[in-house]
Amino acid sequence: MLDDAEVAGYLDRIGAKRPGKADLEGLAHLQERHVLSVPFENIDYHLGREIHLGEQAIDKIVRQRRGGGCYEVNSAFGVLLASLGYTVEILPGRVYRPDGLGPAMCHLALRVTLDGEPWLVDAGFGRNSRHPLRLHDSGLQKDPHGGYLVAPAEAGGFDVSLDGRPLYRVDDRPCRPADFGPTLWWWRTSPDSPFLQELFCSLPLADGGRVTLKDKRLVRIEGGERTIEKLDTDEALLAAYRTHFRMEIDELPEGDGANRVPGIRLT
Repeated sequence: MLDDAEVAGYLDRIGAKRPGKADLEGLAHLQERHVLSVPFENIDYHLGREIHLGEQAIDKIVRQRRGGGCYEVNSAFGVLLASLGYTVEILPGRVYRPDGLGPAMCHLALRVTLDGEPWLVDAGFGRNSRHPLRLHDSGLQKDPHGGYLVAPAEAGGFDVSLDGRPLYRVDDRPCRPADFGPTLWWWRTSPDSPFLQELFCSLPLADGGRVTLKDKRLVRIEGGERTIEKLDTDEALLAAYRTHFRMEIDELPEGDGANRVPGIRLT
């Protein structure tokens, strides 16, 4: 749990107001501000740095003003929500890939229960909703990021899709941050890990657009128009992180793609 000063620092990081009470209106505000302020990025995976969950991830997100993957972003967000009086549980998930569902425990989402109703809260997937989604509502749920469906899966849990495209399956059995240790090791070390295939940093914009930096390609979708810019120098890359993501990066990975960080060991 965070003390009042730590909560205030976190809220300042995401530009959010402290809710008067732990209700749906406050939850929607906090998730929206988190999604629009904290990038989905994997820079530290390519630098061979340790990846932390929960309270340990807050230093990176709040004090270093960085982003991260779902393990970091959602678990840290869960600590903030719990500190504000919300009832929060961590749910594991499996990400849909072109060839079907990926391994278990490869996604971390949150369940927040309000007045007996469970809500899916996800601020760390990249294509997640901007607002909480009802877990027990299989109808179309409209969101600024598109139309989401949360449908019960035959094997248990819920399948989450966006505009007809399956995103992930979330289990309805809660778990602990420590349970993600083996899959975190896989994300950081396996040649098949999507987090090691390319460097990325992505942030949705309030008007529905998005800015994404993949390796050395800056893609911006603003006002319905898509522009692509190749950044050839470290100075241009650092400036892009600073300008579009408000991140001060002190080190850039070397090389490209999966060849960038072979043989990382989780310590």
